[in-house]
Amino acid sequence: MKVIYAGTPQIAVAPLDGLLEAGYEVVAVLTREDAPVGRKRVLTPSPVAARATELGIPVIKANRWDDETQDAVAAVGADIAAVVAYGAILPARALDLLPHGWINLHFSALPAWRGAAPVQRALMAGETEIFSNTFRIETGLDTGPVFATESALVGPEDSAGSMLEKLASTGGALLASTFAEIKAGATGIPQTGDPTHAAKLTIADGKVDFTRNRADIIAQVRGVTPEPGAWCEYAGARLKLGLLLPSDAPAEGAPGTVRLVAKKPVVTCADGSLELTQVQPSGKKMMNAADWARGLGSALTEQKVVLA
Repeated sequence: MKVIYAGTPQIAVAPLDGLLEAGYEVVAVLTREDAPVGRKRVLTPSPVAARATELGIPVIKANRWDDETQDAVAAVGADIAAVVAYGAILPARALDLLPHGWINLHFSALPAWRGAAPVQRALMAGETEIFSNTFRIETGLDTGPVFATESALVGPEDSAGSMLEKLASTGGALLASTFAEIKAGATGIPQTGDPTHAAKLTIADGKVDFTRNRADIIAQVRGVTPEPGAWCEYAGARLKLGLLLPSDAPAEGAPGTVRLVAKKPVVTCADGSLELTQVQPSGKKMMNAADWARGLGSALTEQKVVLA
């Protein structure tokens, strides 16, 4: 089968490579238009567009489905589409365009976590095994029949970023096996169970409240790392946080109080302490949290450093 691949961000590059490694002919890539990147706002092709250009695959750039996009996709003669984080809604006329339809690689166990941020929301809910599905796209939001499922366990220092990388690394093979099933006549299994929604994350989702329990804070920080990022306030400015790890140090002071224990910076929360691994003060780069803490001097030893 000839494949058109619809994807945009870096996380969608590995599944594209995986499909090619499995022997599928990718006749074109559909991706979002070039976007401004960096402080100078230089218009830059998406990671998937850049990879397709390296591979010599024709690229169709579209932020929305219009007549021009319809004609361009029809012209490449694809039998089936693979969709991985394309970032635009496909209307009914698009779904009817290809003989075998559009197959989405979605990072959850559907119908759980339908929507834009499934891995992030699953981690924030404290889940310790993260899934991916392939399913046929319908007009509803992530409602179509499921073909294949796999999962990866969450390690002690995993975040949304690392979990997405794990699942994306095998996503091409999952899509390839799904296409083989479809060619053999499979129609997928209808979704059952109560759906949950994975709304897109906002900066507010990253605000850490140290009056909460350790497990809840760790889960939240995992889910918002690397984007939009975990943060709190210190000395009237935003302090971005790296991953927080459980600490055996006893809690001292009010929630948010920072101190050094065995040369490691720990912060008090509702039911114990958490180790700070990295921090990024306003206007600076991410740095080792121990170095940042030592630079606070006597304020730290007097327990006057409180994160809010």
